[in-house]
Amino acid sequence: MKKIKFNLVYFLFASLVFTSCESDLEIEPENPNVFLSEEFFFTEDAYQKGLAGVYGNLSLTGTSGPESSNIGGIDAGTSQYGRCLWYLQNLTTDEAVWSYEGDGGVRELQRNIWTAGNPIIRGMFSRAMFQVALCNEYLRQTTPEKLSSRGVTDASLLSKIVEYRSEIKALRALAYYHLMDLFGKAAFNTENQPVAIAGEEYNRQELFQYLETELTTLIPELKAPRTNEAGRLDQAFARMILAKMYLNAEVYIGQNRYQDCMTQCEAIIAGGYVLENNYLDNFKADNDTSTEMIFAIQSDGEITQNYGPTTVMINGSVGSLEQNGTALGVGAGGWGGAIRLRKQFVEKFNGVDFDYDARKTILGGGPRSLEIQDISNRNQGYILTKYSNVSSTGITGSNSTFVDTDFPLFRLADVYLMYAEAQMRKDGATNGSGTANASQQSLDYINALRFRANGDSFANVSASQVTLDFILDERARELHWEAHRRQDLIRFGKYAGGTYNWAWKGNAASGVSISSNLNVYPIPTLALAANPNLTQNTGY
Repeated sequence: MKKIKFNLVYFLFASLVFTSCESDLEIEPENPNVFLSEEFFFTEDAYQKGLAGVYGNLSLTGTSGPESSNIGGIDAGTSQYGRCLWYLQNLTTDEAVWSYEGDGGVRELQRNIWTAGNPIIRGMFSRAMFQVALCNEYLRQTTPEKLSSRGVTDASLLSKIVEYRSEIKALRALAYYHLMDLFGKAAFNTENQPVAIAGEEYNRQELFQYLETELTTLIPELKAPRTNEAGRLDQAFARMILAKMYLNAEVYIGQNRYQDCMTQCEAIIAGGYVLENNYLDNFKADNDTSTEMIFAIQSDGEITQNYGPTTVMINGSVGSLEQNGTALGVGAGGWGGAIRLRKQFVEKFNGVDFDYDARKTILGGGPRSLEIQDISNRNQGYILTKYSNVSSTGITGSNSTFVDTDFPLFRLADVYLMYAEAQMRKDGATNGSGTANASQQSLDYINALRFRANGDSFANVSASQVTLDFILDERARELHWEAHRRQDLIRFGKYAGGTYNWAWKGNAASGVSISSNLNVYPIPTLALAANPNLTQNTGY
């Protein structure tokens, strides 16, 4: 959304929602009476500004810059939507560790020993529910009755507002999708419920049914792929959520929906997206121009400063020994080795097949050990340099701390791998089996990614090599640090239990089995107190 300046707009629109948010939210109002709904929507340009304000909640945290947050009980920077999502989807897996375990909630997450009082879990639940509240308020304020009462009669504006409302509903669907995936339930509210009413609890089955109906209805109302204004969503965004729901449907609702996943993937692929020639261009300061980016969370070093996932990953990727921040477009020392790689992820790139793979941006060896025996020792564990605050043409970002690099929520490479996995599962492959039944189309998609990653050279795989376990490893190689890993490991039956252990899983240096209740996060304690309709997940 680099062409829409939504920082101020978010502040204004968020302020009006503070006065009418649902009672199951933990929101700390800042100047809540400055802007009221009717006042905000008094001018015609307010409708587009309000739209930008809702998008803004994905990037921004509060009304006073990156150090402020409208979510209570959590560090301001950590409360950013994408950062909470990254922590819950990646830091709790085999991909990374955070050196500073004194940061609230981090130690429990990366050792898989969290409780319902964890502030980062609370931050994700609250941020997603706040997104729902923002969407609901926008929809309440843009009904035909409201528009008529304000004398809005311009046909062009009315047509645009219809488009805006569809996008708002899709953004609300994204929040509910994340709540369904991470928590298995949510407090359900739409614009049709009165304000300040505690939402009814919806379980995964109910959320799945709602999202499927909502998104299927929305698709024809949204703009065609790649035709909307930069940074705004389109039909492919809605199809991505559906594709991910169908791929994970056996986890969510106990149903095989793999053909439906393939159908959505085919529609996205037909939308005109093209793989970037250079894999790493998807993770640079100008990645908003990527031809394979379906949707990203905006980061801008000047306009939308935030401590979101890309600012965290780039500053955190600077090694304590390497001092490689200048090459990544931030300060030379960055954040002093804040993030390092767990051994099991590094080993996904073992072998000569990956000697020239562009996805292998791992630095280690010499004085830097592969094993992490002491998480606080920042010289242990290899580091990753996948993301950078330098453009594809070599220009450093606008700020040496807050990066210009957007966080890729959905991109085409994921669609290729989802299609292949869904096809194999539809045709009989199961978790743990050695079935190698990838179709030629699936092989073509897999090899397109490997061909790109290896400079158009020798890395193709044959049908006999592609099992579901291969797909899981290939997803790690292609999509690491993009908020997919926890979901993938759960779908493959390798998250809970002891089938696959990684360093510090279950709070043991070499990894141990963890309970299956950890496949969903707990409903935060304070959310339960705020909404008596919510119940705690089993095992917490």
